Amino acid sequence: MIKSKLQIGKKDGENMKLKIALMQLLPVDSAEKNLEIGIEACKAAKDKGADIALFPEMWSVGYRFSHDTEELAKQALALDSRFVKRFSELARELDMAIAVTLLEKHAPKPRNTVCLFDRRGDLKIRYSKVHICDFGEEDDEGVLDAGEGFFTEDLDTKQGVIRVGFMICYDREFPESARVLMLKGAELVLVPNACPMEMNRLAQLRGRAFENMFAIATCNYPAPHPDCNGHSTLFDGVIYLPGEPGSRDTCVCEAGEEAGIYIAELDVDRLRSYRKREVWGLRNRRPELYGVLAEEGHRTF
Repeated sequence: MIKSKLQIGKKDGENMKLKIALMQLLPVDSAEKNLEIGIEACKAAKDKGADIALFPEMWSVGYRFSHDTEELAKQALALDSRFVKRFSELARELDMAIAVTLLEKHAPKPRNTVCLFDRRGDLKIRYSKVHICDFGEEDDEGVLDAGEGFFTEDLDTKQGVIRVGFMICYDREFPESARVLMLKGAELVLVPNACPMEMNRLAQLRGRAFENMFAIATCNYPAPHPDCNGHSTLFDGVIYLPGEPGSRDTCVCEAGEEAGIYIAELDVDRLRSYRKREVWGLRNRRPELYGVLAEEGHRTF
């Protein structure tokens, strides 16, 4: 089930309100089948009024990838593959942005990638996971290449334009990822995910939204997908509202463990108003003192 925590704001039609479909779906064993599931799910999301559809991490293979070099290469998909092209076409057909994820063909090793198509089917962002889960274990992401940086772009939706960026799963565990996106103007950060979203990881997302004054939408795989438990979320980052005492819950919605398409509504105008009047984020930064953050060779635990 979904827990909705929409806050009371202006009347409908007065604000830019963006509906994000969190595609908390169970994958199957082939990219072709996952393409079919994804197409039908996007159509269903559009019927629910979605402006953006966000898939979990590495949807093309359901975050199940081989550690045999030859087999891994067969699983990886090029950007001009039918899988990617069809989602581009679908975004245009549905007049809806789609953030689809895949194991991307890349040299010397494949990458964990998301492609964001706007409602005209144009590729706005291709982002590859920067912080790969390379822990020295047999089943980790050491067989993949890491991405090369964080990017933001203006995304034109039917409700208006919003500045978006991406983190993929493990990226959100590094505060630097979110801070770079904030400095690049992100208003909404989309996070494809594949891991158990327990209370501490959920608190982590809440903290990233709070400290950077942006919204974070995360889409996870449902249970019983291996090592996943659903709980896709939208945190809108707005801590205080004028005229209301105390702080508010920034969790706009949180899905349960079950598979489904969950619609989370982001009040963009309210977020922008909050960013203008509050002090978090940029206003009192001291970047001249932060150089140690980018230095190498510090103690590791």
